[in-house]
Amino acid sequence: MTTHAAPQALPSVTLPVSLDEAVAALTAMPAAVPVAGGTDLMAAVNAGLLRPAALVGLGRISEIRGWQYLDGQALLGAGLTLARIGRPDFAALIPALAAAARSAGPPQIRNAGTLGGNIVSSAPTGDTLPVLAALEATVVVAGPGGARRDIPVSHLLAGRDMLGPGEVVGFVRVPLLHAPQAFLKATGRTGPGRATASVAVVLDPARRSVRCAVGAVAAMPLRPLEAEEWVASLIDWDGARGLVPEALTAFGEYVAAACIPDPAPDEAGETSPLPPAALHLRRTVSALARRALGRALS
Repeated sequence: MTTHAAPQALPSVTLPVSLDEAVAALTAMPAAVPVAGGTDLMAAVNAGLLRPAALVGLGRISEIRGWQYLDGQALLGAGLTLARIGRPDFAALIPALAAAARSAGPPQIRNAGTLGGNIVSSAPTGDTLPVLAALEATVVVAGPGGARRDIPVSHLLAGRDMLGPGEVVGFVRVPLLHAPQAFLKATGRTGPGRATASVAVVLDPARRSVRCAVGAVAAMPLRPLEAEEWVASLIDWDGARGLVPEALTAFGEYVAAACIPDPAPDEAGETSPLPPAALHLRRTVSALARRALGRALS
């Protein structure tokens, strides 16, 4: 006798047209899952890892699909697609973020995937995340009762679950530095793919600082703060801003060692060498950091 499993009920779908409507829907249905491009969500559903009872679609909310200038910052809608971010007009605004978006995968992923989705899913390999960390961006979260609160993107990525009931990411504030910046990544194959390591470098001449973030090597982007301070002290901010090759190499090694440190000593005080895979990753990060800084300075 053949038995058939009962078909699973399809989730209910709500399609709000404003952020406040989305918040109201999520508040009324605590089990609902917000969805924009769905690139990460559908992968989880197809893998059997997620069975949402209800979905709140964000694709019709026009206010989060563009950007505007505000007090020296760019206010980016969370619904901006990676394809839109990668276009030349956006690249003139925030070059490193555009470069990260262009490298995020094949066209079908970039056309659907959104900036907010990259942040909320917080996948370690998310290409925009190290750029946002290096830019010290801020996430604007919409909540019940019309509430809005700002969270540094690094805090949100570290907390993973810092969004409360009914809250949704609405915008991302990014300082407009009008200065060189670069994003580079390494993948395990030719062409667009998931990063094995990525590096964003941002120059901030007004503060005479260098900001660097390394992605894909840990659960969240890492900021090698000591390496940033060290290399910033070597730059002639009032002159050509160039560095000799040896300084670029030293910066790459400093960043890589900070992000992929040597194993801790054992009880006898002996330190084991890095495993081959970790050593290869450290060399990859070092090369990316060296090249990214060199590209930004040139």
